[in-house]
Amino acid sequence: MKKFKSLSVLMISILVLAVFLVGCSTDDRLSIATGGTSGVYYPLGGAIQTIINDNVEGVTASTESTGASAENVNLINNGSADFALIQNDISYYAFNGVEMFENDEPMENLKAVASLYPETVQIVTNASANINSVEDLRGKRVAVGNIGSGAEANARQVLEAYGLTYEDITQEYLSFGEAADQLRDGHVEAAFLTAGTPTAAVTDLSTTHNINIISISQEVAQSLVAQFPFYDQVTIPAGTYRNQDEDVETVAVMAMLTVRAGLSEEVVYNATKAFFENLDTLANAHSRGGDITLEGAKDGVSLEIHPGAQRYYDEVNQ
Repeated sequence: MKKFKSLSVLMISILVLAVFLVGCSTDDRLSIATGGTSGVYYPLGGAIQTIINDNVEGVTASTESTGASAENVNLINNGSADFALIQNDISYYAFNGVEMFENDEPMENLKAVASLYPETVQIVTNASANINSVEDLRGKRVAVGNIGSGAEANARQVLEAYGLTYEDITQEYLSFGEAADQLRDGHVEAAFLTAGTPTAAVTDLSTTHNINIISISQEVAQSLVAQFPFYDQVTIPAGTYRNQDEDVETVAVMAMLTVRAGLSEEVVYNATKAFFENLDTLANAHSRGGDITLEGAKDGVSLEIHPGAQRYYDEVNQ
């Protein structure tokens, strides 16, 4: 009987010790929200996971495939994810409770780590439509993106910067793929797309049809950047698409690495430091990863930067 009693006491002691050790563990499990498995966010999120796991002590990161920006702001805001890749205009809308989030409470649990690469606003037209400027869209059939999408908001903002509204065009609410198909068939004469360049749908279209990519004037681009903190001026280099002989000036929103506000300063500092000291890992994961630089880390940032990330920026700028 004493033997069994001693064994029971020992087992209870082991269980108590195990619970104690688990409760005192310094290992933080971090979730990184990305996007669909065929997109850019997913491989870059995997590279970020590798960087954190290999370089930040006491932390274990994992990625999850999601519906990208619109879903990711919710995951960060409610604490279901720690880091996320989110388009900077979407994070701005969510934080301020505007555009597609106007019926929601402002999502204030969002902080920025860094801008990553541009998602370029592209105005694509049929060469036969004789559209050479944004003003020439007046009276034309124009694809403006899906209702409530980031691309549709970009289209409205660009048009308004030129003094135009949907009353001045015939707007068609179409996805990227649908817009390309309807440009090909002649059902629309122009389309707004917001995506990294070269965009596959535009590349495919340019191989069979003559297209133009319309510039946004420097004056209007500067006005958009001043009005909306998520825009940045960019150039689509000549030759990006077939028969594109000249550079095209436009604006872009930025893919951005975000973090929940409550994540510790130390963890975010260490993760940010590891991130920028291993940019080759990101470049190897996807071609867009090669666009990420420390010099451009704050370009188009639309949220307050997390104190941990800011600490790293202050350190490298000393």
